[in-house]
Amino acid sequence: MAWIVLILAGVFEVAMAFSLKLSNGFSHLWWSLSFLGTAVLSFGLLSYALKTLEVGTAYAVWTGVGAAGTALLGMIALGDSASPARLVSIALILAGVIGLRTLA
Repeated sequence: MAWIVLILAGVFEVAMAFSLKLSNGFSHLWWSLSFLGTAVLSFGLLSYALKTLEVGTAYAVWTGVGAAGTALLGMIALGDSASPARLVSIALILAGVIGLRTLA
């Protein structure tokens, strides 16, 4: 259960970063509120997962899911570069997350 919560925390981290981008320096109220809400959810879920999981593993997975997810969402929704090197790098992040999950 802690692993599911941790992955969900990572998903909310992606939403948090996306909301932060669209808040345009906190000048758009609804995106700013979305940022605050998703930040609270992400950190709250991470905190819950840390009751069971090792902090190093959990934090690495949380940031990995957030980084890879945010990069992919940026490519899909914001037109960020999707070069082969970036895609390979994202795959390597995900491989590390999978490795931490299976070896933990």
